[in-house]
Amino acid sequence: MKAKTLFLIAFLLFCGFAPAEAKRAATLDIGKGSATVSFLKGSAEILELGKGPWTSLKLSDALEEGDQVRTKEGAQMELVLTDNSRLRFAGNSEFKVVRMEAGGPSAPRDVNVHVALGKAWANVAKTIGAKGNFAIACDQAVAGVRGTVYRMNIDADRSALVRVYDGKVHVTGGGKAMEAPKPIGPPTRISGPTPIPGPHKVSMEEWTVIIKAMQQVRIGADGVPEKPRDFTEKEDRNEWVEWNKARDREI
Repeated sequence: MKAKTLFLIAFLLFCGFAPAEAKRAATLDIGKGSATVSFLKGSAEILELGKGPWTSLKLSDALEEGDQVRTKEGAQMELVLTDNSRLRFAGNSEFKVVRMEAGGPSAPRDVNVHVALGKAWANVAKTIGAKGNFAIACDQAVAGVRGTVYRMNIDADRSALVRVYDGKVHVTGGGKAMEAPKPIGPPTRISGPTPIPGPHKVSMEEWTVIIKAMQQVRIGADGVPEKPRDFTEKEDRNEWVEWNKARDREI
């Protein structure tokens, strides 16, 4: 573990749809290269290059640019990237592989993840040579680092919570709204009208908040951040976090 700089993201979104239907995909910007399924408990499906029927994803399968993935209820999945970084997803998560720049001695790593639904965790290997960036984005903010440990939650009202465990994270927002990925999967029948949140004003003023270890910041649905505060390990503890920490110890 000392040979690596680790960073974690737990990213959670509830959109008000049925858990197995009508979910927006998360977008994982990976780039040149591939990500291999190194652990899979439960089931997951892949839509290769975003076309054709959904098929079962298996251990050791490689994900390429354009692939879309959705995990089933109760699933746990881990991907290993070409630079030995790890990405993990909980059940009922969806994402799309878009791009990966793994980086190297002369080329910076550039990884961006936009999550709209589900939970994601990243353990990012320390880069050698040129500095790079690893950022997690939601509709309201982007949390970017060059090596640390943190996670992000997105709630039903589109507010976000970022918590940092090690190092520091630059959380930015405002300005031009970030476009969310389009839904993936076949159309589903709508049973009837359901209440949805009314329109709300979104902040267009750009801002940056820097939070350090054991601090958090909450971003409202209007895109405005609250004042950062400390949090405790006790209030953060849950099964998903403990599983990821156990996996990290095995690296």
